[in-house]
Order: sequence, then C-alpha cells, then structure tokens
Amino acid sequence: MHNIILEVSNLQFMRGKQQVLDIKNFGLHEREIIALIGPNGAGKSTLLQIMALLLKPTRGILTYRGIAVDSRNALAIRRRMAVVFQEPLLLNATVYENVATGLKLRGVPREEMKKRVDRWLEMLGIAHLAGRRSHQLSGGEAQRVSLARAFVLEPDVLFLDEPFSALDFPTRLSLLKELDKLLKDTGIAAIFVTHDFSEVPYLTDRVAVLKNGRVIKTGSFEEIFKVKPRRENYLTSLYRVFESDAAG
Repeated sequence: MHNIILEVSNLQFMRGKQQVLDIKNFGLHEREIIALIGPNGAGKSTLLQIMALLLKPTRGILTYRGIAVDSRNALAIRRRMAVVFQEPLLLNATVYENVATGLKLRGVPREEMKKRVDRWLEMLGIAHLAGRRSHQLSGGEAQRVSLARAFVLEPDVLFLDEPFSALDFPTRLSLLKELDKLLKDTGIAAIFVTHDFSEVPYLTDRVAVLKNGRVIKTGSFEEIFKVKPRRENYLTSLYRVFESDAAG
C-alpha cells in the first residue's frame, strides 16, 4: 500500500446541536480510489467536503502528506485537490472557458493553459464542443466538461460527489469506464461518494461504509458485501451491511 496522502483524525462536525460526524481516523493512500457509501444522512458528503477543505470541522486534525492543515497552508493544499459534484455547476461560458477557469485562477501561462485544456477536452471526447456554450450541452456532455475541468488541474486528490446520479444508465456506464481508466493512468487518488453502489466495482480499491456519522466498515468490495462484484442483488447486500451490528 502506498503512503497516506490525506487523513482525518479525531474528526467531529456539529450542525447546531446535532452531531453529523464522529470519526476517529480515516485516510486515503496515494493512487487509491475509495468509495464512500451509506444511507441518506450518514455524513458522506460532509466528510468529502471537509477532506476537500470546503468545510471546517468542529474539531479534529486533517493532514496532507503528513503535514497538518491550518490557515497558513490551507489554500496551497486546496489547490492540490479538485471536486466534481452531482450538478456540473458550469459557468455561462464556452466549454473551453469552463475547463480553463481553474488554470486562470492559478495564474497558469496562456500557452501552457491551452495545451492542458486541449489535452483534456480530447481525453474526455469533447474537443468538438470547445466553442459550445454550457447551456447547449446534454447532461452527459456537461459532466464530461466538469471532469475535464477537474483533471486539467492535475490534482493529487479528486473528490467525486455522486457525479453520475442524474445521468441515464448508458451514459453513466460509459463515464464510469472512462473515469476508471483516467484515474489509473494518471495515478490520482480519489474519494467517490455514491448512493448507487452498482458503480462501486467499476472504480474503487476500497469501500468505506458510513452510518450515523461513523465509519463502521472498510475493506474491499468482496469483504464488505461478502459477494463477488455483480453476482448478487446489491440492494440485499447493502441492507445486510447497514443492519449489521458488527462495526469495522
């Protein structure tokens, strides 16, 4: 196993008087892809946002490559990450301009920016859409733009918060297969939040199950579900995992 790239310790997050997260330790290794699953309200998206430095925990320590994140280094570390949400959240601009946005904010020279944007438009099969406005895109096209906008930053860690849940099955399957190849080719570590865990075997090395704000199990797909991928009804398997009293 590679070194840990990102880790939370003694993490707690409160929303008012309600405890949303209480996690003793959870980490992501270099080149690893983790699926974060759990019932509604388990805290999956909240954990993702904290690890992506979009939310500040109530208490706890987050370390990046062994260095504690604080107000002095948070921005620099945040720029080593990228996030893809369920909704693409594109600007009212062309596809090219959307993909280039993060590079502009980072002050990347124009020639380098064009080279990187063109590369990722091509890699995600949307080079022909470079001049199209965002409102003219289909759902699948818009999410490809969102992925290109993330990959063009060449992040160390990619966070994916149910990025394909609004797409039809053929589009979702196509993007899952492409994303799997891109992550493996680039070596980018990723945390993938999903409600549809039929997506899990396509991408992930490890599964983490959240329930009531706690990580109750981690392991491979087979270890968590006690089945080989795609050989048993996933809903039955998931129900068994969540109802089990056994903790990780």
